[in-house]
Amino acid sequence: MKLTANGLNIEVDDTGNQGDVDRPVVLLIMGLGMQLIGWPEPFVQGLVDAGFRVVRHDNRDIGLSQGFESAGNGNLIWQTIRQRLGLPVQSAYKLQDMAADSIGVLDALGIARAHIVGASMGGMIAQHVASIAPSRTRSLISIMSSSGARGLPGPRRDVGAALLRRPLGKTEADLVGYSLRLVKLIASPAYPQPDAVLADRIATGIRRAYRPQGVVRQMLAIGADAGREKLLPSIKSPTLVLHGDADALVPMPCGVDTARRIPGAKFVAVPGMGHDLPPEVQQILLNHMVPFMKSTETSRAAA
Repeated sequence: MKLTANGLNIEVDDTGNQGDVDRPVVLLIMGLGMQLIGWPEPFVQGLVDAGFRVVRHDNRDIGLSQGFESAGNGNLIWQTIRQRLGLPVQSAYKLQDMAADSIGVLDALGIARAHIVGASMGGMIAQHVASIAPSRTRSLISIMSSSGARGLPGPRRDVGAALLRRPLGKTEADLVGYSLRLVKLIASPAYPQPDAVLADRIATGIRRAYRPQGVVRQMLAIGADAGREKLLPSIKSPTLVLHGDADALVPMPCGVDTARRIPGAKFVAVPGMGHDLPPEVQQILLNHMVPFMKSTETSRAAA
């Protein structure tokens, strides 16, 4: 369904809303260029089965949510050079704006508080939500994400090179092949998935919405998000940081640094997990997330 959130048209999925006002809400925020369907249905159902209402949304500029085509495409290479020189990155919007979108989704649904869960860029957005809206944040769960602090390791060299490549053509086969090569580079080595399964999932996303310039604008928003690490010590919500020890896109020290900067945060390393959500990883994450979120509910009730 389409909602107006933070003044924008945002596509939202609301699962497990059974009319129980006491049913705690989980807000799932996806990463760079990923649509709400990037959260696998079995993972969402696992949360619903555990007693949660699950809200997902397409971030601005991606999927079926409002785009920013009028802002132009931006020059990714030039802005990357500016970033390396320590100069401000120019972007059409900020991650803080995307955090305001997420809070706007809660507003539109009449949800006072939620467990805020973000993956990759979504984890960065979730960190902003927890920082600017502590009263709306039951807990923060940051998955395969980063504090954004300077000096942290970046993508493995072959992954970084793949991110800068372009598809060979514009047919669906060209686009699927391009994305498949990148997905396999960052996949969880301990939990490989068949190429056919990955290709089918990629094709489903492309048919739903294909917006490459939105991905560029989101990349620039990440680059422009300087100084987020300074906000993390102010986060008071219970925090869980989950990160794969085989992540080739956002290496595990990024997650370690995130947890180190948030008071009382719990860090969990997931052996063999890369930068994706294969079925085995989904279950591992649920095994950590569900007890953690329920413990915060219990603590809140006792208080």
